[in-house]
Amino acid sequence: MDALKLHYDVDGEDFSAAGEASSNVKKVLRQLGFPQEAIRRTAICMYEGEINVVIHAGGGFADVTVEPERITIVLTDHGPGIPDVEKAMSEGWSTAPTKVRELGFGAGMGLPNMKRYSDEFRIDTTVGVGTTVTMTVNVTQGQ
Repeated sequence: MDALKLHYDVDGEDFSAAGEASSNVKKVLRQLGFPQEAIRRTAICMYEGEINVVIHAGGGFADVTVEPERITIVLTDHGPGIPDVEKAMSEGWSTAPTKVRELGFGAGMGLPNMKRYSDEFRIDTTVGVGTTVTMTVNVTQGQ
């Protein structure tokens, strides 16, 4: 199988559409016959990232590369950037606005979960410019 490349625009204005890209990726991986554990881990990483782009950056895009041995997710936004990555990686720490928290989101688990469920995790961020999060899920990890 050649690498399959998927691209999704993440609309920061439509909170109700958040999660559509991750659902689509999950569907594609199932159709391709990937192991359930790889699908689950990829879906968690993708969903958490997608929600973060909506909550914190007002939108962006996700590029997913599917290969037989790995799935790579690159989430890019042009939001405010992350001033303190170490603090942002702390479970429970969040800058989500009250209205988002009232909807049940913004509990400060997005980045920690993205790191936990990926095999490779990297944040590139510049305050005032935006953030790119790159995650790789190895297909055979945990099998």
